[in-house]
Amino acid sequence: MSGKSETAAAEHSAGKRWRDALGTSLTGHKNMQQLIQLRWIAVIGQLSTIFVVTVVFGIELPVRLMLEVLVCLVAFNLASHLRWHERPMVSNKELFLAMLVDVAILTAQLYLSGGTTNPFVFLYLLQIILSALLLEAWSTWMIVGITSTCLVGLSAFSHPLVLPSESETLFFSLYVQGILICFVLNAALLAFFIIRINANLRAGDAELANLRNRAVEEEHIVRMGLLASGAAHELGTPLSTLSVILGDWRRMPEFQNSEVQDEIAEMEAQILRCKGIVSSILLSAGEARGESSVKTTLRTFLDELVDDWRDKRSVTDFDYVNRIEQDVPVAFDSVLKQMIWNVLDNAAEASPRWVGFDVSREGESLCLRITDVGPGFPATILTQLGKPYQSTKNRPGRGLGLFLVVNVARKLGGTIVARNREEGGAIVEVVLPLSSISLEGDEQHVG
Repeated sequence: MSGKSETAAAEHSAGKRWRDALGTSLTGHKNMQQLIQLRWIAVIGQLSTIFVVTVVFGIELPVRLMLEVLVCLVAFNLASHLRWHERPMVSNKELFLAMLVDVAILTAQLYLSGGTTNPFVFLYLLQIILSALLLEAWSTWMIVGITSTCLVGLSAFSHPLVLPSESETLFFSLYVQGILICFVLNAALLAFFIIRINANLRAGDAELANLRNRAVEEEHIVRMGLLASGAAHELGTPLSTLSVILGDWRRMPEFQNSEVQDEIAEMEAQILRCKGIVSSILLSAGEARGESSVKTTLRTFLDELVDDWRDKRSVTDFDYVNRIEQDVPVAFDSVLKQMIWNVLDNAAEASPRWVGFDVSREGESLCLRITDVGPGFPATILTQLGKPYQSTKNRPGRGLGLFLVVNVARKLGGTIVARNREEGGAIVEVVLPLSSISLEGDEQHVG
């Protein structure tokens, strides 16, 4: 048991790290999309600025070189759009490299248009603030260092703009106008994108919280499984002992009375049933007591499951419809059987007069629909479907049935939906991908 606990703890820890990384990567993808949008705005802004400065103010610029740099920015942004449209996860390193390209493009344009005498040099602050919002701390400080180095290089190696032969007052006026435009541009872009980036961060935090909640639920299931497995081990020995004692009693002269023999036979049958339950628990935990998984077909598995449930439960009218026309080979899974039984048990307890069970295949999915005519689910249960200890029976320790059903379905890659019927009662629909239960490598249908 201690070895299992350590393994489960290690798996849970690894799963938690994976979920945290997944939540961060998904947020990074949204932030990368924001950067792509920002570059398109930069392309439009640079084109407009080049036109106004050269045509309206008559300032000479190396337009051809600046347009070539702009073409590089467009090409990079198109490549980024195509790449991140297909890939849903973006790491901090990839965001950092993308922002380095933005810094390089800005530096090239500033070098060609006056260097530090260009008022748009303050756009470096936009890059630093965005990096502080989007990147990890080390990446942000790298951006600070790189932009500062670029600024020093521009002040040392770039050439001032050659302005029209006008008064110094006019130059000062143009410079002030440029600073005002740069300030408004920085402020508008920062306000717009910070609001959107914060929304992405909040959405990422919510997704991460949801993943952590699922991790807690899965950890709860692991602990329950370990407890059940340990209890099954402990029960195995006394059940075997009782079976041996009853076998001895059956052969003893004192118990040859037919009525006593019937009682012994009944006790042996009940012990055999307990052994079957213990074996099922151990099989689910991966520790079968000598039994092996049974290869069967989907129709056969469901038909036998229903027959077995009918024999052990008392429902006045049980309406079972199997609509599967194309059968597929499956491996019998006691976990799947117990999951379906749980839903049927809940329906029978709520509606002992009538329970409906409809099975169908839709594409590559198995659809199970369990219907009853009971009181239905309270609204609180429907809004928190699959949460542990949410029970309609008001008894301590209950409410694990649907919790286990939801988590087993989730493990198999499926979904479960519960709703109340307008005419009374409830419907629980379980949809499972056939790939999670069919035999691997066997794609032939069984007629």
